[in-house]
Amino acid sequence: MWKFDKRILAQFDFFSIILIIPLVVTSNWLISEAVPVLAQKQTAYVGVAAITFLFVFLLPIRRMNWLIPIIYWANIGLLFAVEFFGHSRLGAQRWIDIPFINATIQPSEFVKPALILMLAYLIQRKPPPENGYRVKDFLTISFYILLPFILIAKEPDLGTALVLLLLGYGVLFFIGVHWKIWAAIFVTILLASPLVYKFGLHEYQKVRIIDFLSEKPSYHVQQSIIAIGSGGLTGKSKEEATQTQMKFLPIATSDFIFAFLVERSGFLGALAIILVYVTLILHLMSLSIYNTDYYIKVVTISISFMIFIYMGVNISMTIGYAPVVGVPLPMFSYGGSSFLNFMILFAIMQNLITFRYKDMYDVRGTKSFM
Repeated sequence: MWKFDKRILAQFDFFSIILIIPLVVTSNWLISEAVPVLAQKQTAYVGVAAITFLFVFLLPIRRMNWLIPIIYWANIGLLFAVEFFGHSRLGAQRWIDIPFINATIQPSEFVKPALILMLAYLIQRKPPPENGYRVKDFLTISFYILLPFILIAKEPDLGTALVLLLLGYGVLFFIGVHWKIWAAIFVTILLASPLVYKFGLHEYQKVRIIDFLSEKPSYHVQQSIIAIGSGGLTGKSKEEATQTQMKFLPIATSDFIFAFLVERSGFLGALAIILVYVTLILHLMSLSIYNTDYYIKVVTISISFMIFIYMGVNISMTIGYAPVVGVPLPMFSYGGSSFLNFMILFAIMQNLITFRYKDMYDVRGTKSFM
C-alpha cells in the first residue's frame, strides 16, 4: 500500500520550480503570437517534459548510480553512430533517423545530462584533496569531457561542443583543481588559438567570426538590433511589432526570441526575464555552495553554469556581442530537446535533494513514501 511521506515536501526545492514557471508562460505567449501551431507543439513538449520530470524524480537515483557509466557510454555510442549512420541537414550530420516513426533524434542533446551525471559520479567516488585535483586525476576527468567534445565538434556542432567544454571545466574549476594546471591550460590556449583558427575551424565558422568582428553586423543581427531598439521602455502592441509580424526578424521563436521579447515587452520585460534567470542561477549556486554532498554540488552547479552559458551567449548574440550560433535561450526558446534536457536535470537535482537522507529509503530499497 502506498503511503505519502510529508518529509518530501519539507525537502523539495519549490523555489526553482516557481522561477521556471514565468519563463514557460512568457515563452508560450510569444510563440503563440508568432506561430500558433508551434505554440501547440511547445505545450505538448512541456507536457512531455513534466511527465518525464515526475518519472525521473521518482527514480532511486543514488541506488542506481552504477548505471551512470553505462548511460554515459551509451550516449558516446550514439555519437559514434552519428558518424556512420547520421542524417545530414544544412551541411551538418547531427541526427539519427528513428525507424518506422519518421522521426530523428540529436544525440548531442542527451550527452549533456549524461556528462553531468558522469562528472558527479567520478567526483563523488574520488573527491578533490585540499589543494585541488593534481595532474593524474585532472587528466582522467578531462578524458570524459573531451571525448564527447571532439565527437560533437566533428559533426560539426561547435556551439554544443563548446557548451560541454565550458560546462565540464567550469565544474572542475568550482570543485577544485590545482592552480598550476589552470595556468598551464591558459598558456596553452594562448599559443594554440591561431593554429586552431587556421586549421581546426570550418569555413562557415570562420565567416561567423569575421562577421562578428566586422563593423557591420550580419543581416540576422541587424534585424535583431532593430527589434530590440524599437521596443522602447514598455514594448509595442502585437500589431505594431513589425519586425516579428512582417517576418523581418529571423528565427523569432527560437534563436532570436529574446529580440522578439524586447520588441513586445520593452526594456522592462527583458529586465524581468533576465532577473528571473539571475535569481535562478544564484539560487542553484547557493544550493551547491552549502552542500557537502558531491552529487548535489556537481548537479546544481552544472545546471547553473548551463543556464548562465546559454543565456549569456544567446542574449549577447542577439545584440551583436557574440557570433551567431545555435544556442537557445534556456527553457524559453521553441524546441523540445533543450527543454526536456533541463527538466531531466532539474528532476535529478530535486531527487538528490529530496531523498538525500538514508532514512527515506527502507531496508528493502523501496521508497518510504510509497
